[in-house]
Amino acid sequence: QVQLVESGGGLVQAGGSLRLSCAASGIIFNMAHMTWHRQAPGKERELVAEVRIGGSTHYSDSVKGRFMISRDNAKNTVYLQMNSLKPEDTAVYYCNAFLATSASNYWGQGTQVTVSS
Repeated sequence: QVQLVESGGGLVQAGGSLRLSCAASGIIFNMAHMTWHRQAPGKERELVAEVRIGGSTHYSDSVKGRFMISRDNAKNTVYLQMNSLKPEDTAVYYCNAFLATSASNYWGQGTQVTVSS
């Protein structure tokens, strides 16, 4: 079955960095668009970054210039490098895979990122 497992979250001071990982199984990874989303308490889940099958990327305005998404198809893994972290980046970060052939979405269970001031 399809599984997405996030890791790399934790507590960091403002200005610091973290790298999140999302390991996928049960899918043909190079046929999936991969995205990172986040959800803070009391707020809706929002798109943070996207890397498509062809390698193109997209970032939300709030993280542009600070975060970088990448994928390693050989490892079936997508990463989110997070630099210059701010307290407002505090949220649970979720990995998502969109399978283009079946138009199906799959979600991981999330990893907590907390940024202290």
